[in-house]
Amino acid sequence: MDRRTFVKTLPALAVAAGASSAFAEDLQPIVLPKPEKDGGKSVLASLWERKTTREIKEDKLPPQVLSNLLWAAFGVNREAGPMGLPGRTAASASNSQEIDIYVALAEGIYLYEAAAHRLAPVAAGDLRVKAAKPGRRSAAVAKAPVSIVFVADLAKYAQAKFQEPGLKDPEIQKSYYDVATGLIAGNVYLFAASQGLGAWFHNCNKPELSAALKLRPEQRVLFAQTVGYPAKG
Repeated sequence: MDRRTFVKTLPALAVAAGASSAFAEDLQPIVLPKPEKDGGKSVLASLWERKTTREIKEDKLPPQVLSNLLWAAFGVNREAGPMGLPGRTAASASNSQEIDIYVALAEGIYLYEAAAHRLAPVAAGDLRVKAAKPGRRSAAVAKAPVSIVFVADLAKYAQAKFQEPGLKDPEIQKSYYDVATGLIAGNVYLFAASQGLGAWFHNCNKPELSAALKLRPEQRVLFAQTVGYPAKG
């Protein structure tokens, strides 16, 4: 069977295997529009509107909205930040920037590269359902336009120029990357409220996502956050 014939059989194979991933090289990097600096509701108005929205439309987000969302989550807001690295929109221990943002879209999963402000392809195929914890609500996540997957890369702690107390202690590392994830998720919630979007922070299918993303042993899938236009009001 040649490659073209094999690709045509992927939908059937996906059903048989319970997955829908294909070749990452079938995807192209997505260069995001430059993030905007103005627009949306004020911080105080957004805090009044902040909430979890579990019913989200299937409508795709416009490229500019997706760009602004990812930048707000964990983008670069200063070229010269602490410890000789660029500054980001969310803090991290020793500016280790240990959280990687993977983005599950209908066409595949991408890695958000903050410095270049682009999405690098990781796995082709509609894998959005893996961003949900198996159960009755997984269908809602599978149809939402965007799910952010939070992945901790423990190797980045060793690379930090300044070693916070306990930065190499596995138990303390958990508190660091859990807090870092919460800070990023808070940014997403605030951005969503400012733009009239819905956001939902939730558990995910960690084993299947780890396999689909081909993560290294020192990487950990933590949580996911689904974003899109609210289905109601």
